[in-house]
Amino acid sequence: MGVFLFAVGLALSLPGLPMAWYHQFKLEERFGFNTSTQKLWWLDRFKGLLLGLVLGYPLLVLILKFVDWTGSRWWLWAWAALLAFQMIMSVLAPVLILPLFNKFTALPEGSLRDRLLKLAEKTRFRARSIQVMDGSKRSRHSNAFFTGFGQFRKIVLFDTLIQQLADPELEAVLAHEIGHSKKNHIPKMLVMSALASLVGFYCLSLLAKQDWFYRAFGFAPGNIAPALLLFGLLSGLVTFWFSPVAYWGSRRYEYQADAFAAKTMDEPRSLVAALRKLNEKNLSNLTPHPIYSGFYYSHPTLLEREQALAAD
Repeated sequence: MGVFLFAVGLALSLPGLPMAWYHQFKLEERFGFNTSTQKLWWLDRFKGLLLGLVLGYPLLVLILKFVDWTGSRWWLWAWAALLAFQMIMSVLAPVLILPLFNKFTALPEGSLRDRLLKLAEKTRFRARSIQVMDGSKRSRHSNAFFTGFGQFRKIVLFDTLIQQLADPELEAVLAHEIGHSKKNHIPKMLVMSALASLVGFYCLSLLAKQDWFYRAFGFAPGNIAPALLLFGLLSGLVTFWFSPVAYWGSRRYEYQADAFAAKTMDEPRSLVAALRKLNEKNLSNLTPHPIYSGFYYSHPTLLEREQALAAD
């Protein structure tokens, strides 16, 4: 059954390839963002398929085995396995997976490195290193983030970000990212994600007991595989309506990280300047409709962020 589910999942992903290709090589190209090549784009998809086969397939088989091994409590064991898998990958991904797609190099010595290290020391943010990622080989979009936990944590800057922002602006962006860490946003989001997946597995366990659920889609009751497949396909119809709640929390965290950055920098000007440049470079919509923003925007708009910073 694991082979069946993996094969169906692969087949269902194929219709989305033309749209993904069009987005990269037509829309992104049209607005000057695309820097990827056909070879690199297809190689990324091939690597993703291999990772799904090597990592995702064994996890799927294990979840199916729990149905036989643990009876009616299989959903709890499946949830625990998924949670453990996510925790392990959060540690291993920066070391083993991200380098498969991008090249990471140490930030060269100089004023920017000194400034960022001083910021990390000031905020007591321990990081093993500051690295630059070659994001420009795929896109002109930019970002900054940190990966790993504890002594393995690394600060990562897109090379495009370094090209687009001045040193004080880069410091403000990093202060924002450190704000997420200091406010414990990452653990909070992990807990909420874990609770959501727990509810999801419980709902799946209830549906898997209902004969009508199988017969409504032409399956014979008694096998968990069709229930897993149908739940994966249909759950988005329900979770979509909870998007505003999730994004409200995400935007709240962004405001808190902005406030932390402004306080750390002793002024909001550098962060505002960085946000304006990033919005300009990414051609962001400054005034989306509130309903659309509620369902699709995980970050506040530039105007909303500036107003919040001015009010602090």
